[in-house]
Amino acid sequence: MFDDLPPDLERLHTLRVWHAMWLQRIDTKIAALRQRQAEEDRGRRHRPAPPEWIVELGMGAGRPPVQIHSGNCHMAGGRRRPVDRDEARRLLAAGLAACTHCQPDAVLGILDLSARPALTTAARRPNTRTLRSIGLRPRCSTHSTIRTRTPPR
Repeated sequence: MFDDLPPDLERLHTLRVWHAMWLQRIDTKIAALRQRQAEEDRGRRHRPAPPEWIVELGMGAGRPPVQIHSGNCHMAGGRRRPVDRDEARRLLAAGLAACTHCQPDAVLGILDLSARPALTTAARRPNTRTLRSIGLRPRCSTHSTIRTRTPPR
């Protein structure tokens, strides 16, 4: 029989201490991993439920609401706050935009607001004749649709 252990007592004690040290490190690591796994399981069991409805908030002072989303919509931005069903319905009825992806207006039963015609960019653009009539100039060249002709000489 092949025996690869050292023949003297001193080296055998050294190996025993070395292996005992490694067993202690392994046991400590096992205990730490069991504790971490128990904490993760406890955290999963006690995690609060996701909100049913989310209001996406705008930027700036006061952070006005921008859009309504369902609670699990991945299109909602990072600035948001949870709202209950009644507040979501109230905000939609007040004219706040509904997400076109998760369609909370359809889920909440406010279908007449989802069929609203969207404003085109031309409808959002200020009328340059109105601006000039009150003594203002358009901000950029895209708003200056009126071309003035120089009279012939």
